[in-house]
Amino acid sequence: MIGELSTTVPDYIEILSKVASDRRPAAKVVVSALLQAERAAKQQRLVYPLESLLGDWRLYFTAPRNAKLKNGIAQGNGFYIPQIAPAQISFHAREYLEISNQIQFGSLLFKLTGPARYLGKKNLLAFDFTQMQLCLFNRTVYQGKFNSGKKLGSFEEQPISKLPFFAFFLVTEDYIAARGRGGGLAIWVKQD
Repeated sequence: MIGELSTTVPDYIEILSKVASDRRPAAKVVVSALLQAERAAKQQRLVYPLESLLGDWRLYFTAPRNAKLKNGIAQGNGFYIPQIAPAQISFHAREYLEISNQIQFGSLLFKLTGPARYLGKKNLLAFDFTQMQLCLFNRTVYQGKFNSGKKLGSFEEQPISKLPFFAFFLVTEDYIAARGRGGGLAIWVKQD
């Protein structure tokens, strides 16, 4: 009937939920679902609280910056992150909001950390990696400062336009999805 609210779940939610539960739809299907979710978030002006992003998230799927919808058809391809090299992003609110991004290959772990700030009305999380850690067999072999580029002052003084960021367009208890400043798409699944 006209005027009734739809209770059906959009197809893109079903597809991305399959990704989060380790059922791997075809890459083109996932890219299309991510693009549809991004479009829906913009149209509905969805806003996600910072608290819904906090925690540890395993990178599960990514698509390059040329991913877009053209006449309703997904352009660009993506790929699942191989389990042999798990990547994880974490957001924690301590004295300040902190981001960490790490990748592991066997017994080698590479981790970047730094401050972040969240613009809730835009679902935009800007960050700057300032520390680097390299571990081998769970032992730190190097830890020190990381310079992610030219800086004209402290992180707090940097305009968002000069910082790397993620624009989140879908946030659930099980997974989050965003477009990075470079234009790529990604979906991360909640770690236990």
